Amino acid sequence: MRLEWIDDILAVLDGGSLARAAEIRFLSQSAFTRRVRLIEDNIGTTLFDRRRKPVVLLPGVQALEPELRDLSVRLNKLKQTMRTASDQAGKTINFICQHALTTTVSPQVVRALKADGETSVRVRSGNQDECLIQLISKKVDFAIMYALPGDTTPEPGNAFEAVTLRSDLLIPVATPKLLDEAVGTVLPTISYPPEVFLGQVFARMISPRLPKDATAVVIAETALTLAMLQLVLTDIGMAWLPHSLVVDHLTQNRLVQLDDVLPAQPLTIRMVRLSEAHTEHAEQVWQHLAEHLQFRAGRKYLPDDATSLVQPEESQTGQDNGSATRSVKSG
Repeated sequence: MRLEWIDDILAVLDGGSLARAAEIRFLSQSAFTRRVRLIEDNIGTTLFDRRRKPVVLLPGVQALEPELRDLSVRLNKLKQTMRTASDQAGKTINFICQHALTTTVSPQVVRALKADGETSVRVRSGNQDECLIQLISKKVDFAIMYALPGDTTPEPGNAFEAVTLRSDLLIPVATPKLLDEAVGTVLPTISYPPEVFLGQVFARMISPRLPKDATAVVIAETALTLAMLQLVLTDIGMAWLPHSLVVDHLTQNRLVQLDDVLPAQPLTIRMVRLSEAHTEHAEQVWQHLAEHLQFRAGRKYLPDDATSLVQPEESQTGQDNGSATRSVKSG
């Protein structure tokens, strides 16, 4: 029985519904519903009465509330005690990145931490929901995630604080071999699942701005940007990928950038942590990373200093309709 599962069950007891429990746990309702199913699958029994609206815990589970609360308090206290003991022996910095950022940003974070004298760094990778879960359960010290410019999510009730590190751009790309199809009226697309962050960005910000004569046809779907990149490189379809992830492929002409004719979307990269009292060491790490990564971003920094990243406000964001003459550009 995992501690976060106990806290999820207690959130349902406190909130009275799955929707309210999701808010308490700082998750979308769909993500929390998936968590509930995972808990039941792992325990091997049904915990919730789905015949009732809103869905509630079964009476037998509700009767266990005192034991669950006592167990949550004791396990959280034990976890904090173990963290303190670990701090005394030598602090390990734990952080998580959204999948695409694990490739492009995490090496620079580790490099900065090592330069600051940290002896042990643990990097994790996940989608945005997983990043938030890791933060809430205090398994990581901070997370690095994408956001839309001007978006304050995730900051409900001031539970999180964030620092904007730099800009990125979600751009349409294809191989030269697939170029004719990628600028045609039927776009063979490698897509993101609708429940992940970049899938939501595509649905909200890009799909409505596709040329009127163009239709995106899904050839394959994956939440992993590295897998999507490989699918594109093998001529299976085109895709919208972060510029920072594909910049080397653009400069070496393995991919062609299509944002002259198809819409692109500016993104920001943020470092996020829980808004609470932090140790002096944790605060020093946070400030050092914010200054280091923002400084490198100010120099239009990209992994391994390969090239300069065009800031979104300077970039073409594509045409909103099909009236423009179609052309393409390389990296």
